[in-house]
Amino acid sequence: MSKHTEKLRKQLLEISEVVNAFRSEAVQVKIIDRLLDSIIDGDRHDGEGDSLGLFHRSGKKRNIDAIDGENTEGRIRGRKKPGATKILNQIIHTDFFDVPRSISTIANYCKDQYDSDFKTSELSGILLKLANENKLKRERNNDNNRFDYVKF
Repeated sequence: MSKHTEKLRKQLLEISEVVNAFRSEAVQVKIIDRLLDSIIDGDRHDGEGDSLGLFHRSGKKRNIDAIDGENTEGRIRGRKKPGATKILNQIIHTDFFDVPRSISTIANYCKDQYDSDFKTSELSGILLKLANENKLKRERNNDNNRFDYVKF
């Protein structure tokens, strides 16, 4: 076996326990795919970081989720914006829902305050779930026959 192949085999044995901890085969395949892509990128740069590409040039450990966020030069872009669920869970802990709010008002607030342009259809399911979890109350608005959301 070549020196490179032996090194790769040892590294795969080290990570196999972590990868196999995921029950979803699709997740396992995606992790291995990312790791192999990182190895290929690491070979191109000859020694800039470890062969798995888990360390940035500065020597700091890289977040494996950020590998998809790389540009063609291998640098990591800024973090992704938080999703609708995370933002709505943050908003619940503010005074925003102290008064009833429509889905369109909530979407506009997310755009203004969080720079996240969500469609009302993206928010409706999450808001319904929050209402079912008794985190928000869902009330029908008599003026427009749509739902408003307010804290309990």
